[in-house]
Amino acid sequence: MKKISLKSLIFMALCCDLGIIAKKLVLPVANIITDHLHIPGGIGTSFSLMFIVVAAFVVRRFGAGILMGLVQSGIAFLLGSVGSMGALAPIGYAVPGLIVDLCVLLSDRTALDDEISVVIASALSSISACLIANIIVFDLRFPVLALYACTASISGIICGLLAAKLFRLLKKVFRTEV
Repeated sequence: MKKISLKSLIFMALCCDLGIIAKKLVLPVANIITDHLHIPGGIGTSFSLMFIVVAAFVVRRFGAGILMGLVQSGIAFLLGSVGSMGALAPIGYAVPGLIVDLCVLLSDRTALDDEISVVIASALSSISACLIANIIVFDLRFPVLALYACTASISGIICGLLAAKLFRLLKKVFRTEV
């Protein structure tokens, strides 16, 4: 297995920071939407996961998504923004990271376009974050959970489209260097 370069680790750390910042910026507006729908969330998390998806697809090392999820949960914990998950937040961040890693692996093994894979990874990681939050904290009944998962998937797809554009720009710069 190839080692991850220092440049890649710094890029991944920057993406973790950007994910937390993006979530903090989007959360007030997202809460207006989710409060109106009476669901726990799902929108802000997609913005946070977007940067994990981009970095994992740029770096292309299995485990990068999980590592960034754990780092992001550590940052969120230190900033006091883990929400209702509390000490179980690393699970809520690591599982979507694993989903991203599996999507990168699948993309490498198939002829699927990278940008489509980025959108799929973003949507699936957002849905997984929603389901993990439901298991750890919420215990929602099916109709509300379905609405929560739909909101997470739609925001995951939107963030995936943004991530695909960002990935397209970054892969030109990092493909030869990272």
